[in-house]
Amino acid sequence: MSPSSETAHGQRLVIVESPAKAKTIKGYLGPGYIVEASVGHIRDLPSTAAEVPDKYTGEVRRLGVDVDHDFAPIYVVNADKKSQVSKLKSLLAESDELFLATDEDREGEAIAWHLQQVLKPKVPVHRMVFHEITKSAIQEAVANPRELNQRLVDAQETRRILDRLYGFEVSPVLWKKVMPKLSAGRVQSVATRLVVERERERMAFRSASYWDLVGTFGTGRTPADAANPETFGARLSAVDGKRIASGRDFGPDGRLKASSTNTLHLDEQAARALAAALEQTAFSVRSVESKPYRRSPYAPFRTTTLQQEASRKLGFGAKRTMQVAQKLYENGFITYMRTDSTTLSDTAVAAARAQVTQLYGADYLPDAPRTYASKVKNAQEAHEAVRPSGDRFRTPAETGLTGDDFRLYELIWMRTVASQMKDAVGQSVTVKVGGRASDGRDAEFSASGKIITFHGFLKAYVEGADDPNAELDDRERRLPQVTEGDPLAAEQLTPEGHATKPPARYTEASLVKELEDREIGRPSTYASIIDTIIGRRYVFKKGTALVPSFLSFAVVNLLEKHFGRLVDYDFTAKMEDDLDRIAAGEAQSVPWLKRFYFGEGEGHATGGAAEAGNGDGDHLGGLKELVTDLGAIDAREISSFRISEDITLRVGRYGPYVERASAVEGEPGQRADIPDDLPPDELTVELAEELLASPSGDYELGPDPVSGNMLVAKKGRFGPYVTEILPEGTPKTGKNAVKPRTASLLKTMTLDTVTLEDALKLLSLPRVVGVDAEGVEITAQNGRYGPYLKRGTDSRSLADEEQMFTVTLEEALAIYAQPKQRGRAAAAPPLKELGTDPVSERPVVVKDGRFGPYVTDGETNATLRKDDDVETITPERGYELLAEKRARGPVKKAAKKAPAKKAAAKKTATKTAATKTAAKKTAAKKTATAKATAKKTAAKKTAASKSATSETTTDEG
Repeated sequence: MSPSSETAHGQRLVIVESPAKAKTIKGYLGPGYIVEASVGHIRDLPSTAAEVPDKYTGEVRRLGVDVDHDFAPIYVVNADKKSQVSKLKSLLAESDELFLATDEDREGEAIAWHLQQVLKPKVPVHRMVFHEITKSAIQEAVANPRELNQRLVDAQETRRILDRLYGFEVSPVLWKKVMPKLSAGRVQSVATRLVVERERERMAFRSASYWDLVGTFGTGRTPADAANPETFGARLSAVDGKRIASGRDFGPDGRLKASSTNTLHLDEQAARALAAALEQTAFSVRSVESKPYRRSPYAPFRTTTLQQEASRKLGFGAKRTMQVAQKLYENGFITYMRTDSTTLSDTAVAAARAQVTQLYGADYLPDAPRTYASKVKNAQEAHEAVRPSGDRFRTPAETGLTGDDFRLYELIWMRTVASQMKDAVGQSVTVKVGGRASDGRDAEFSASGKIITFHGFLKAYVEGADDPNAELDDRERRLPQVTEGDPLAAEQLTPEGHATKPPARYTEASLVKELEDREIGRPSTYASIIDTIIGRRYVFKKGTALVPSFLSFAVVNLLEKHFGRLVDYDFTAKMEDDLDRIAAGEAQSVPWLKRFYFGEGEGHATGGAAEAGNGDGDHLGGLKELVTDLGAIDAREISSFRISEDITLRVGRYGPYVERASAVEGEPGQRADIPDDLPPDELTVELAEELLASPSGDYELGPDPVSGNMLVAKKGRFGPYVTEILPEGTPKTGKNAVKPRTASLLKTMTLDTVTLEDALKLLSLPRVVGVDAEGVEITAQNGRYGPYLKRGTDSRSLADEEQMFTVTLEEALAIYAQPKQRGRAAAAPPLKELGTDPVSERPVVVKDGRFGPYVTDGETNATLRKDDDVETITPERGYELLAEKRARGPVKKAAKKAPAKKAAAKKTATKTAATKTAAKKTAAKKTATAKATAKKTAAKKTAASKSATSETTTDEG
């Protein structure tokens, strides 16, 4: 449906999601159009029971979904969007047409539908869709709008309700049985399980040692050149016809696999003996096998492959990649960045082929355009691949972009252009070298080479690899030109030892790939899922690796044992298929939700979501029954993991700890906290013993010689400290309450070295240094930001902690005699140097600031997060924190209100005086009425507050 001719000259309101998108599109539409942003979702399911209208009670109020009436959702306008909704309504009242121009995917379609429902337009409504923000694309979209796609809206609503039921029903189970404020989600819980299972594999892994030989063989020919080297390296491949065992022949238990028959496992002694026996051997070429080499271009980017390559090549996390891509899209540089498609439009193909000819020459252009079929099942919507926008691609140098924007655009541009180039071709060669040892054994070595005769697309782009040791596609390995029978001299034979390694932890890139390969969730949500599991402390980053916390082990343990199918990989993938069938109109939403939530009923087919039960098969009911029957869940068992015969790891409400039961029944055992950043596979029996042996709990130092109270050293949440034990019966509450004296340990002190004398010194603070000439007391104190002097409201920093105890009155007065330093103090040396930032090209260091350690390149500062540690932070993590800070931009300061004008005050002064008397007379009446009303309202509000959910819940996928 195109815009009607009747309103062609009226005002048109175009609504998009973001202000940046609105600004770009406004420049392409010109007069007659008002472009405004909804600023994301304006309406959603309530986040707490307090947001639900009063007419709803019970389960509807708790869930925000009426499960007994066809799962009708209760939508509320977000509190922070009410002013924006009012603005949109006002603009709509002055408009003759409404164009809903949200993104062309399920979520965008749902936002458009919510806008229509809330704004209730009485003018023609058009759905305006586009996948790139260029002048021609926007004008084409305005000229050819469509109707809202209700099937997409229904599919997104079903997904939203499903995730709400999962999150709001399963999360409270975690609060009760593991720890408060945890969350569960349809995809986030499965993603967490993947990371935990990988760590379990690492913990169960046993390394195997194996040896082989590396030989350097010479042809004896001179002179040599790069194309025909004189020597080459080859690795021992067989002895007496038996293949030499390598890493792939061993299982995770450190033993040779049963399938690895006819293999020879060499240890160090055997390898060195063989090397000695081969010292005088005459070697020769036994075979030369040559095959043609051909490598085709990689498909253009879709969302997940863009995230993976940005991680490998640029060091970006998935969230950072999507933030930069969103910015590039909204400013008209690339096409829509959430896509499952690898298809390029005819216009894009033509633009890419033109640049191939222009930049690389006609020899690199294939005769026919290349097409790429999507590898993603049920690829969402009819988007293109992520590519540069427009019918002519701007080279990176032409964009004017800088920093992360430039780097990501360049990556997308290179990949797109390369996708329309010729194959790389060449030759791969395998040379076998053999000889007989002095003890009669026959040894065979193997060398492989690759020569690229025409680089084709590799001239423009080479894909990265998750394995840092993997060989990239453009790497050549040249071997000398030899033929069968040629004699060779062994210039060097070196025994080499190897050990099998545990499976690598997931990185953000490899976890994205794993989720997509298993068809779990939507690729467009993976960045937010990873951000959620990190934010919930289920996973933390060590370098680029994703490490599960001990907390996640407890959560996954509970979910696997009692909600088995809800975190089953195949079941979760099947749910995604079901949701796609609903989107395609092949299945109905309400019956499917009933089977998932209530289980099998009369007339319902088996299978699908109804199979969500325990992994052991004792439940085939729906989600509701599972979360109701919690009697079988033993909270202590769920959070306990055996380390050795007498040591157990437990995940408590305040964090993980190791425990050894007492040999005497009834007496408390030993306990020791586990560092938050300890990877689970590093908690060995030896480390557990070491932790238990270290001081923990109350460490008695001795009695205070004045009060007689026992002084103890403790390990607290914010670090070690000393305190006194007050006598029994000392009031702890009320106006006569007595608080024990407490002081943090100095930086030079530790729990196992602090003495009674140290404790007495610490508890003597603040120390009175003396009195100045005006009679004002000067004290030395230890504060949040270090030691300092205080005189009235004037404080001055001390050079070190020891000065608190030694500074004299004369020294203090001398410090106060100096002008107070208004600028920054002398810069402290950096805590750590990280290298050069790839964006600003300035050195990055870690510094200690007023609010804790932070990274800086001299221009941008970014505070380290809770899971970051100064000792272990990597350069890549530092660059990522700086990039995120740049992406957020400077913090906007709240505008100060202008003072009321004096003239206005004068004019109203008379009126104010005249009305005061009348106001007093009516005030008593109004107050009495207001008090009675207020009591009733307060009672209602209190009741509503009590029914509201008291814990943090999430219903994110």
